[in-house]
Amino acid sequence: MQIRPLGRPGDLGWVVQAHGELYASEHDWDTSFEALVAKIVGDYAAEHDATKECAWIAELDGERVGCVFCVREDDTTAKLRVLLVHPNARGHGAGNKLVETCIEFAKGAGYERMVLWTVDGLTSARKIYEAHGFELVEKTPQHSFGHDVIGQLWSRTL
Repeated sequence: MQIRPLGRPGDLGWVVQAHGELYASEHDWDTSFEALVAKIVGDYAAEHDATKECAWIAELDGERVGCVFCVREDDTTAKLRVLLVHPNARGHGAGNKLVETCIEFAKGAGYERMVLWTVDGLTSARKIYEAHGFELVEKTPQHSFGHDVIGQLWSRTL
């Protein structure tokens, strides 16, 4: 398992495609989720401050199998975004390594806090977030990605 900075040709498109396909397959989410990921990735690609924002790709045997982005929420808060581990790589520690890499970058960039948004039911991700000190601070029922979901805001101090 290798974690490397995002930046090779195809990385951006892979993040969007992998999210769209995986969440449709595993959760029956519609293309509005893929569109959200495309916007996040596009915003990052168009303009990001490399001293305050970064993204990584996990590779297993030379194949992309995961990703995570650390983006600026405000001057003191970083936001963990688009964490994904492909089923082929689950059980190899990719999720933990990606989240750890993201947190360490945020600390080094001078952020005081890190937040993330997810939905209820993503049990494996929740375990990773809890293991890295995130706490659930807010739940919001909403209709997203073609389903009624419970949005969750998680936070941790850095």
